[in-house]
Amino acid sequence: MTQRISDDPSRALVDLRSDTVTQPTAEMYERMQTAPIGDDGLDGDPSVRALEAHVAACLGKEAGLFVPSCTMANLLAVLAQTQRNEQVVLESAAHMYTSERGAATFTGLFYQGVPGTDGAMDLNRLEDALLSGGHKLKTSLVAMETSHNNAGGTVLPLDHMQAVYGMAHAGGIAVHLDGARMFNAAVALGVEPIEIARHADTVSLCLSKGLSAPVGAVLSGPRAVMTRARTLRRMLGGTQRQAGIMAAAGMEGVQHMGARLGEDHARARRLSDGLNRLDPVLSATVPQTNIVQVETADTGMTNAHWVTALEAAGLLTRPWGRTRLRCVTHRHIDDAGIDAAIDAFKKVLSSR
Repeated sequence: MTQRISDDPSRALVDLRSDTVTQPTAEMYERMQTAPIGDDGLDGDPSVRALEAHVAACLGKEAGLFVPSCTMANLLAVLAQTQRNEQVVLESAAHMYTSERGAATFTGLFYQGVPGTDGAMDLNRLEDALLSGGHKLKTSLVAMETSHNNAGGTVLPLDHMQAVYGMAHAGGIAVHLDGARMFNAAVALGVEPIEIARHADTVSLCLSKGLSAPVGAVLSGPRAVMTRARTLRRMLGGTQRQAGIMAAAGMEGVQHMGARLGEDHARARRLSDGLNRLDPVLSATVPQTNIVQVETADTGMTNAHWVTALEAAGLLTRPWGRTRLRCVTHRHIDDAGIDAAIDAFKKVLSSR
């Protein structure tokens, strides 16, 4: 995706800040114009209900719930399956822990992070975290994330997910999956999304990242849990009215955009390979999906300097901590965009 530089309209920026910058497809706009709609806060919106049912079926769940964002979907999953003064256990670098933990303000819950590798919790440490009784809080929910945002788009192995699910259920504890990019994970594993979703009771799916819908997410799970989540959604202000317009775009994304995500993964690998050939002081992660993290600690430049210099060279990135940049491929980035991104890094390195 490109956007114009304000002081030089003849140049365009390659935007690798996030796959959330994706624009709706022509097919999405067409479906949005013709979608049957209703009031989803009253007697229901037919396009919303169709999306909810379709996603739930794709993930092997009883019911679904359309919400404005995946953050709200994760919060509703927590609220619907826990009680105040209980504990939620999740990997310590998970997005729900590092970026959504403020939800504890609303839940009265405690969040415990478990150290892990590439987003996968240490199972021995998880076993300790699940112990209850005495001075320990009762754990009422375990959460996983795949693909893993902060770990650079890594994908949880299915046997790890199965182990976590088994350990939690042995203690009568529900499992939630933050599956914002789970379609990317499914493509990377070469499986259908249902094979991932079977290792969780509830699953959130973001529609506005690689799937390219303009807004929204779907939470899926047991019907009783979704019924409670629907009531909680209203309490959080998440009930929308003629939301079928947005749901129609989401349906197009779920039905047709997952198959092309492998292109984003291939271009992320091309970006990584290209950056790692430039200079030993620059180190890029080898991506499993569509996220490349670039380590800049040895370049002698701050991340703020890198972001500014890359933008001047025609590339938008995001700082990810003090010494890392994050680059995310998506459907608006073609091979020429990857070449331009590599060239931008090369220009900044040569100008140090």
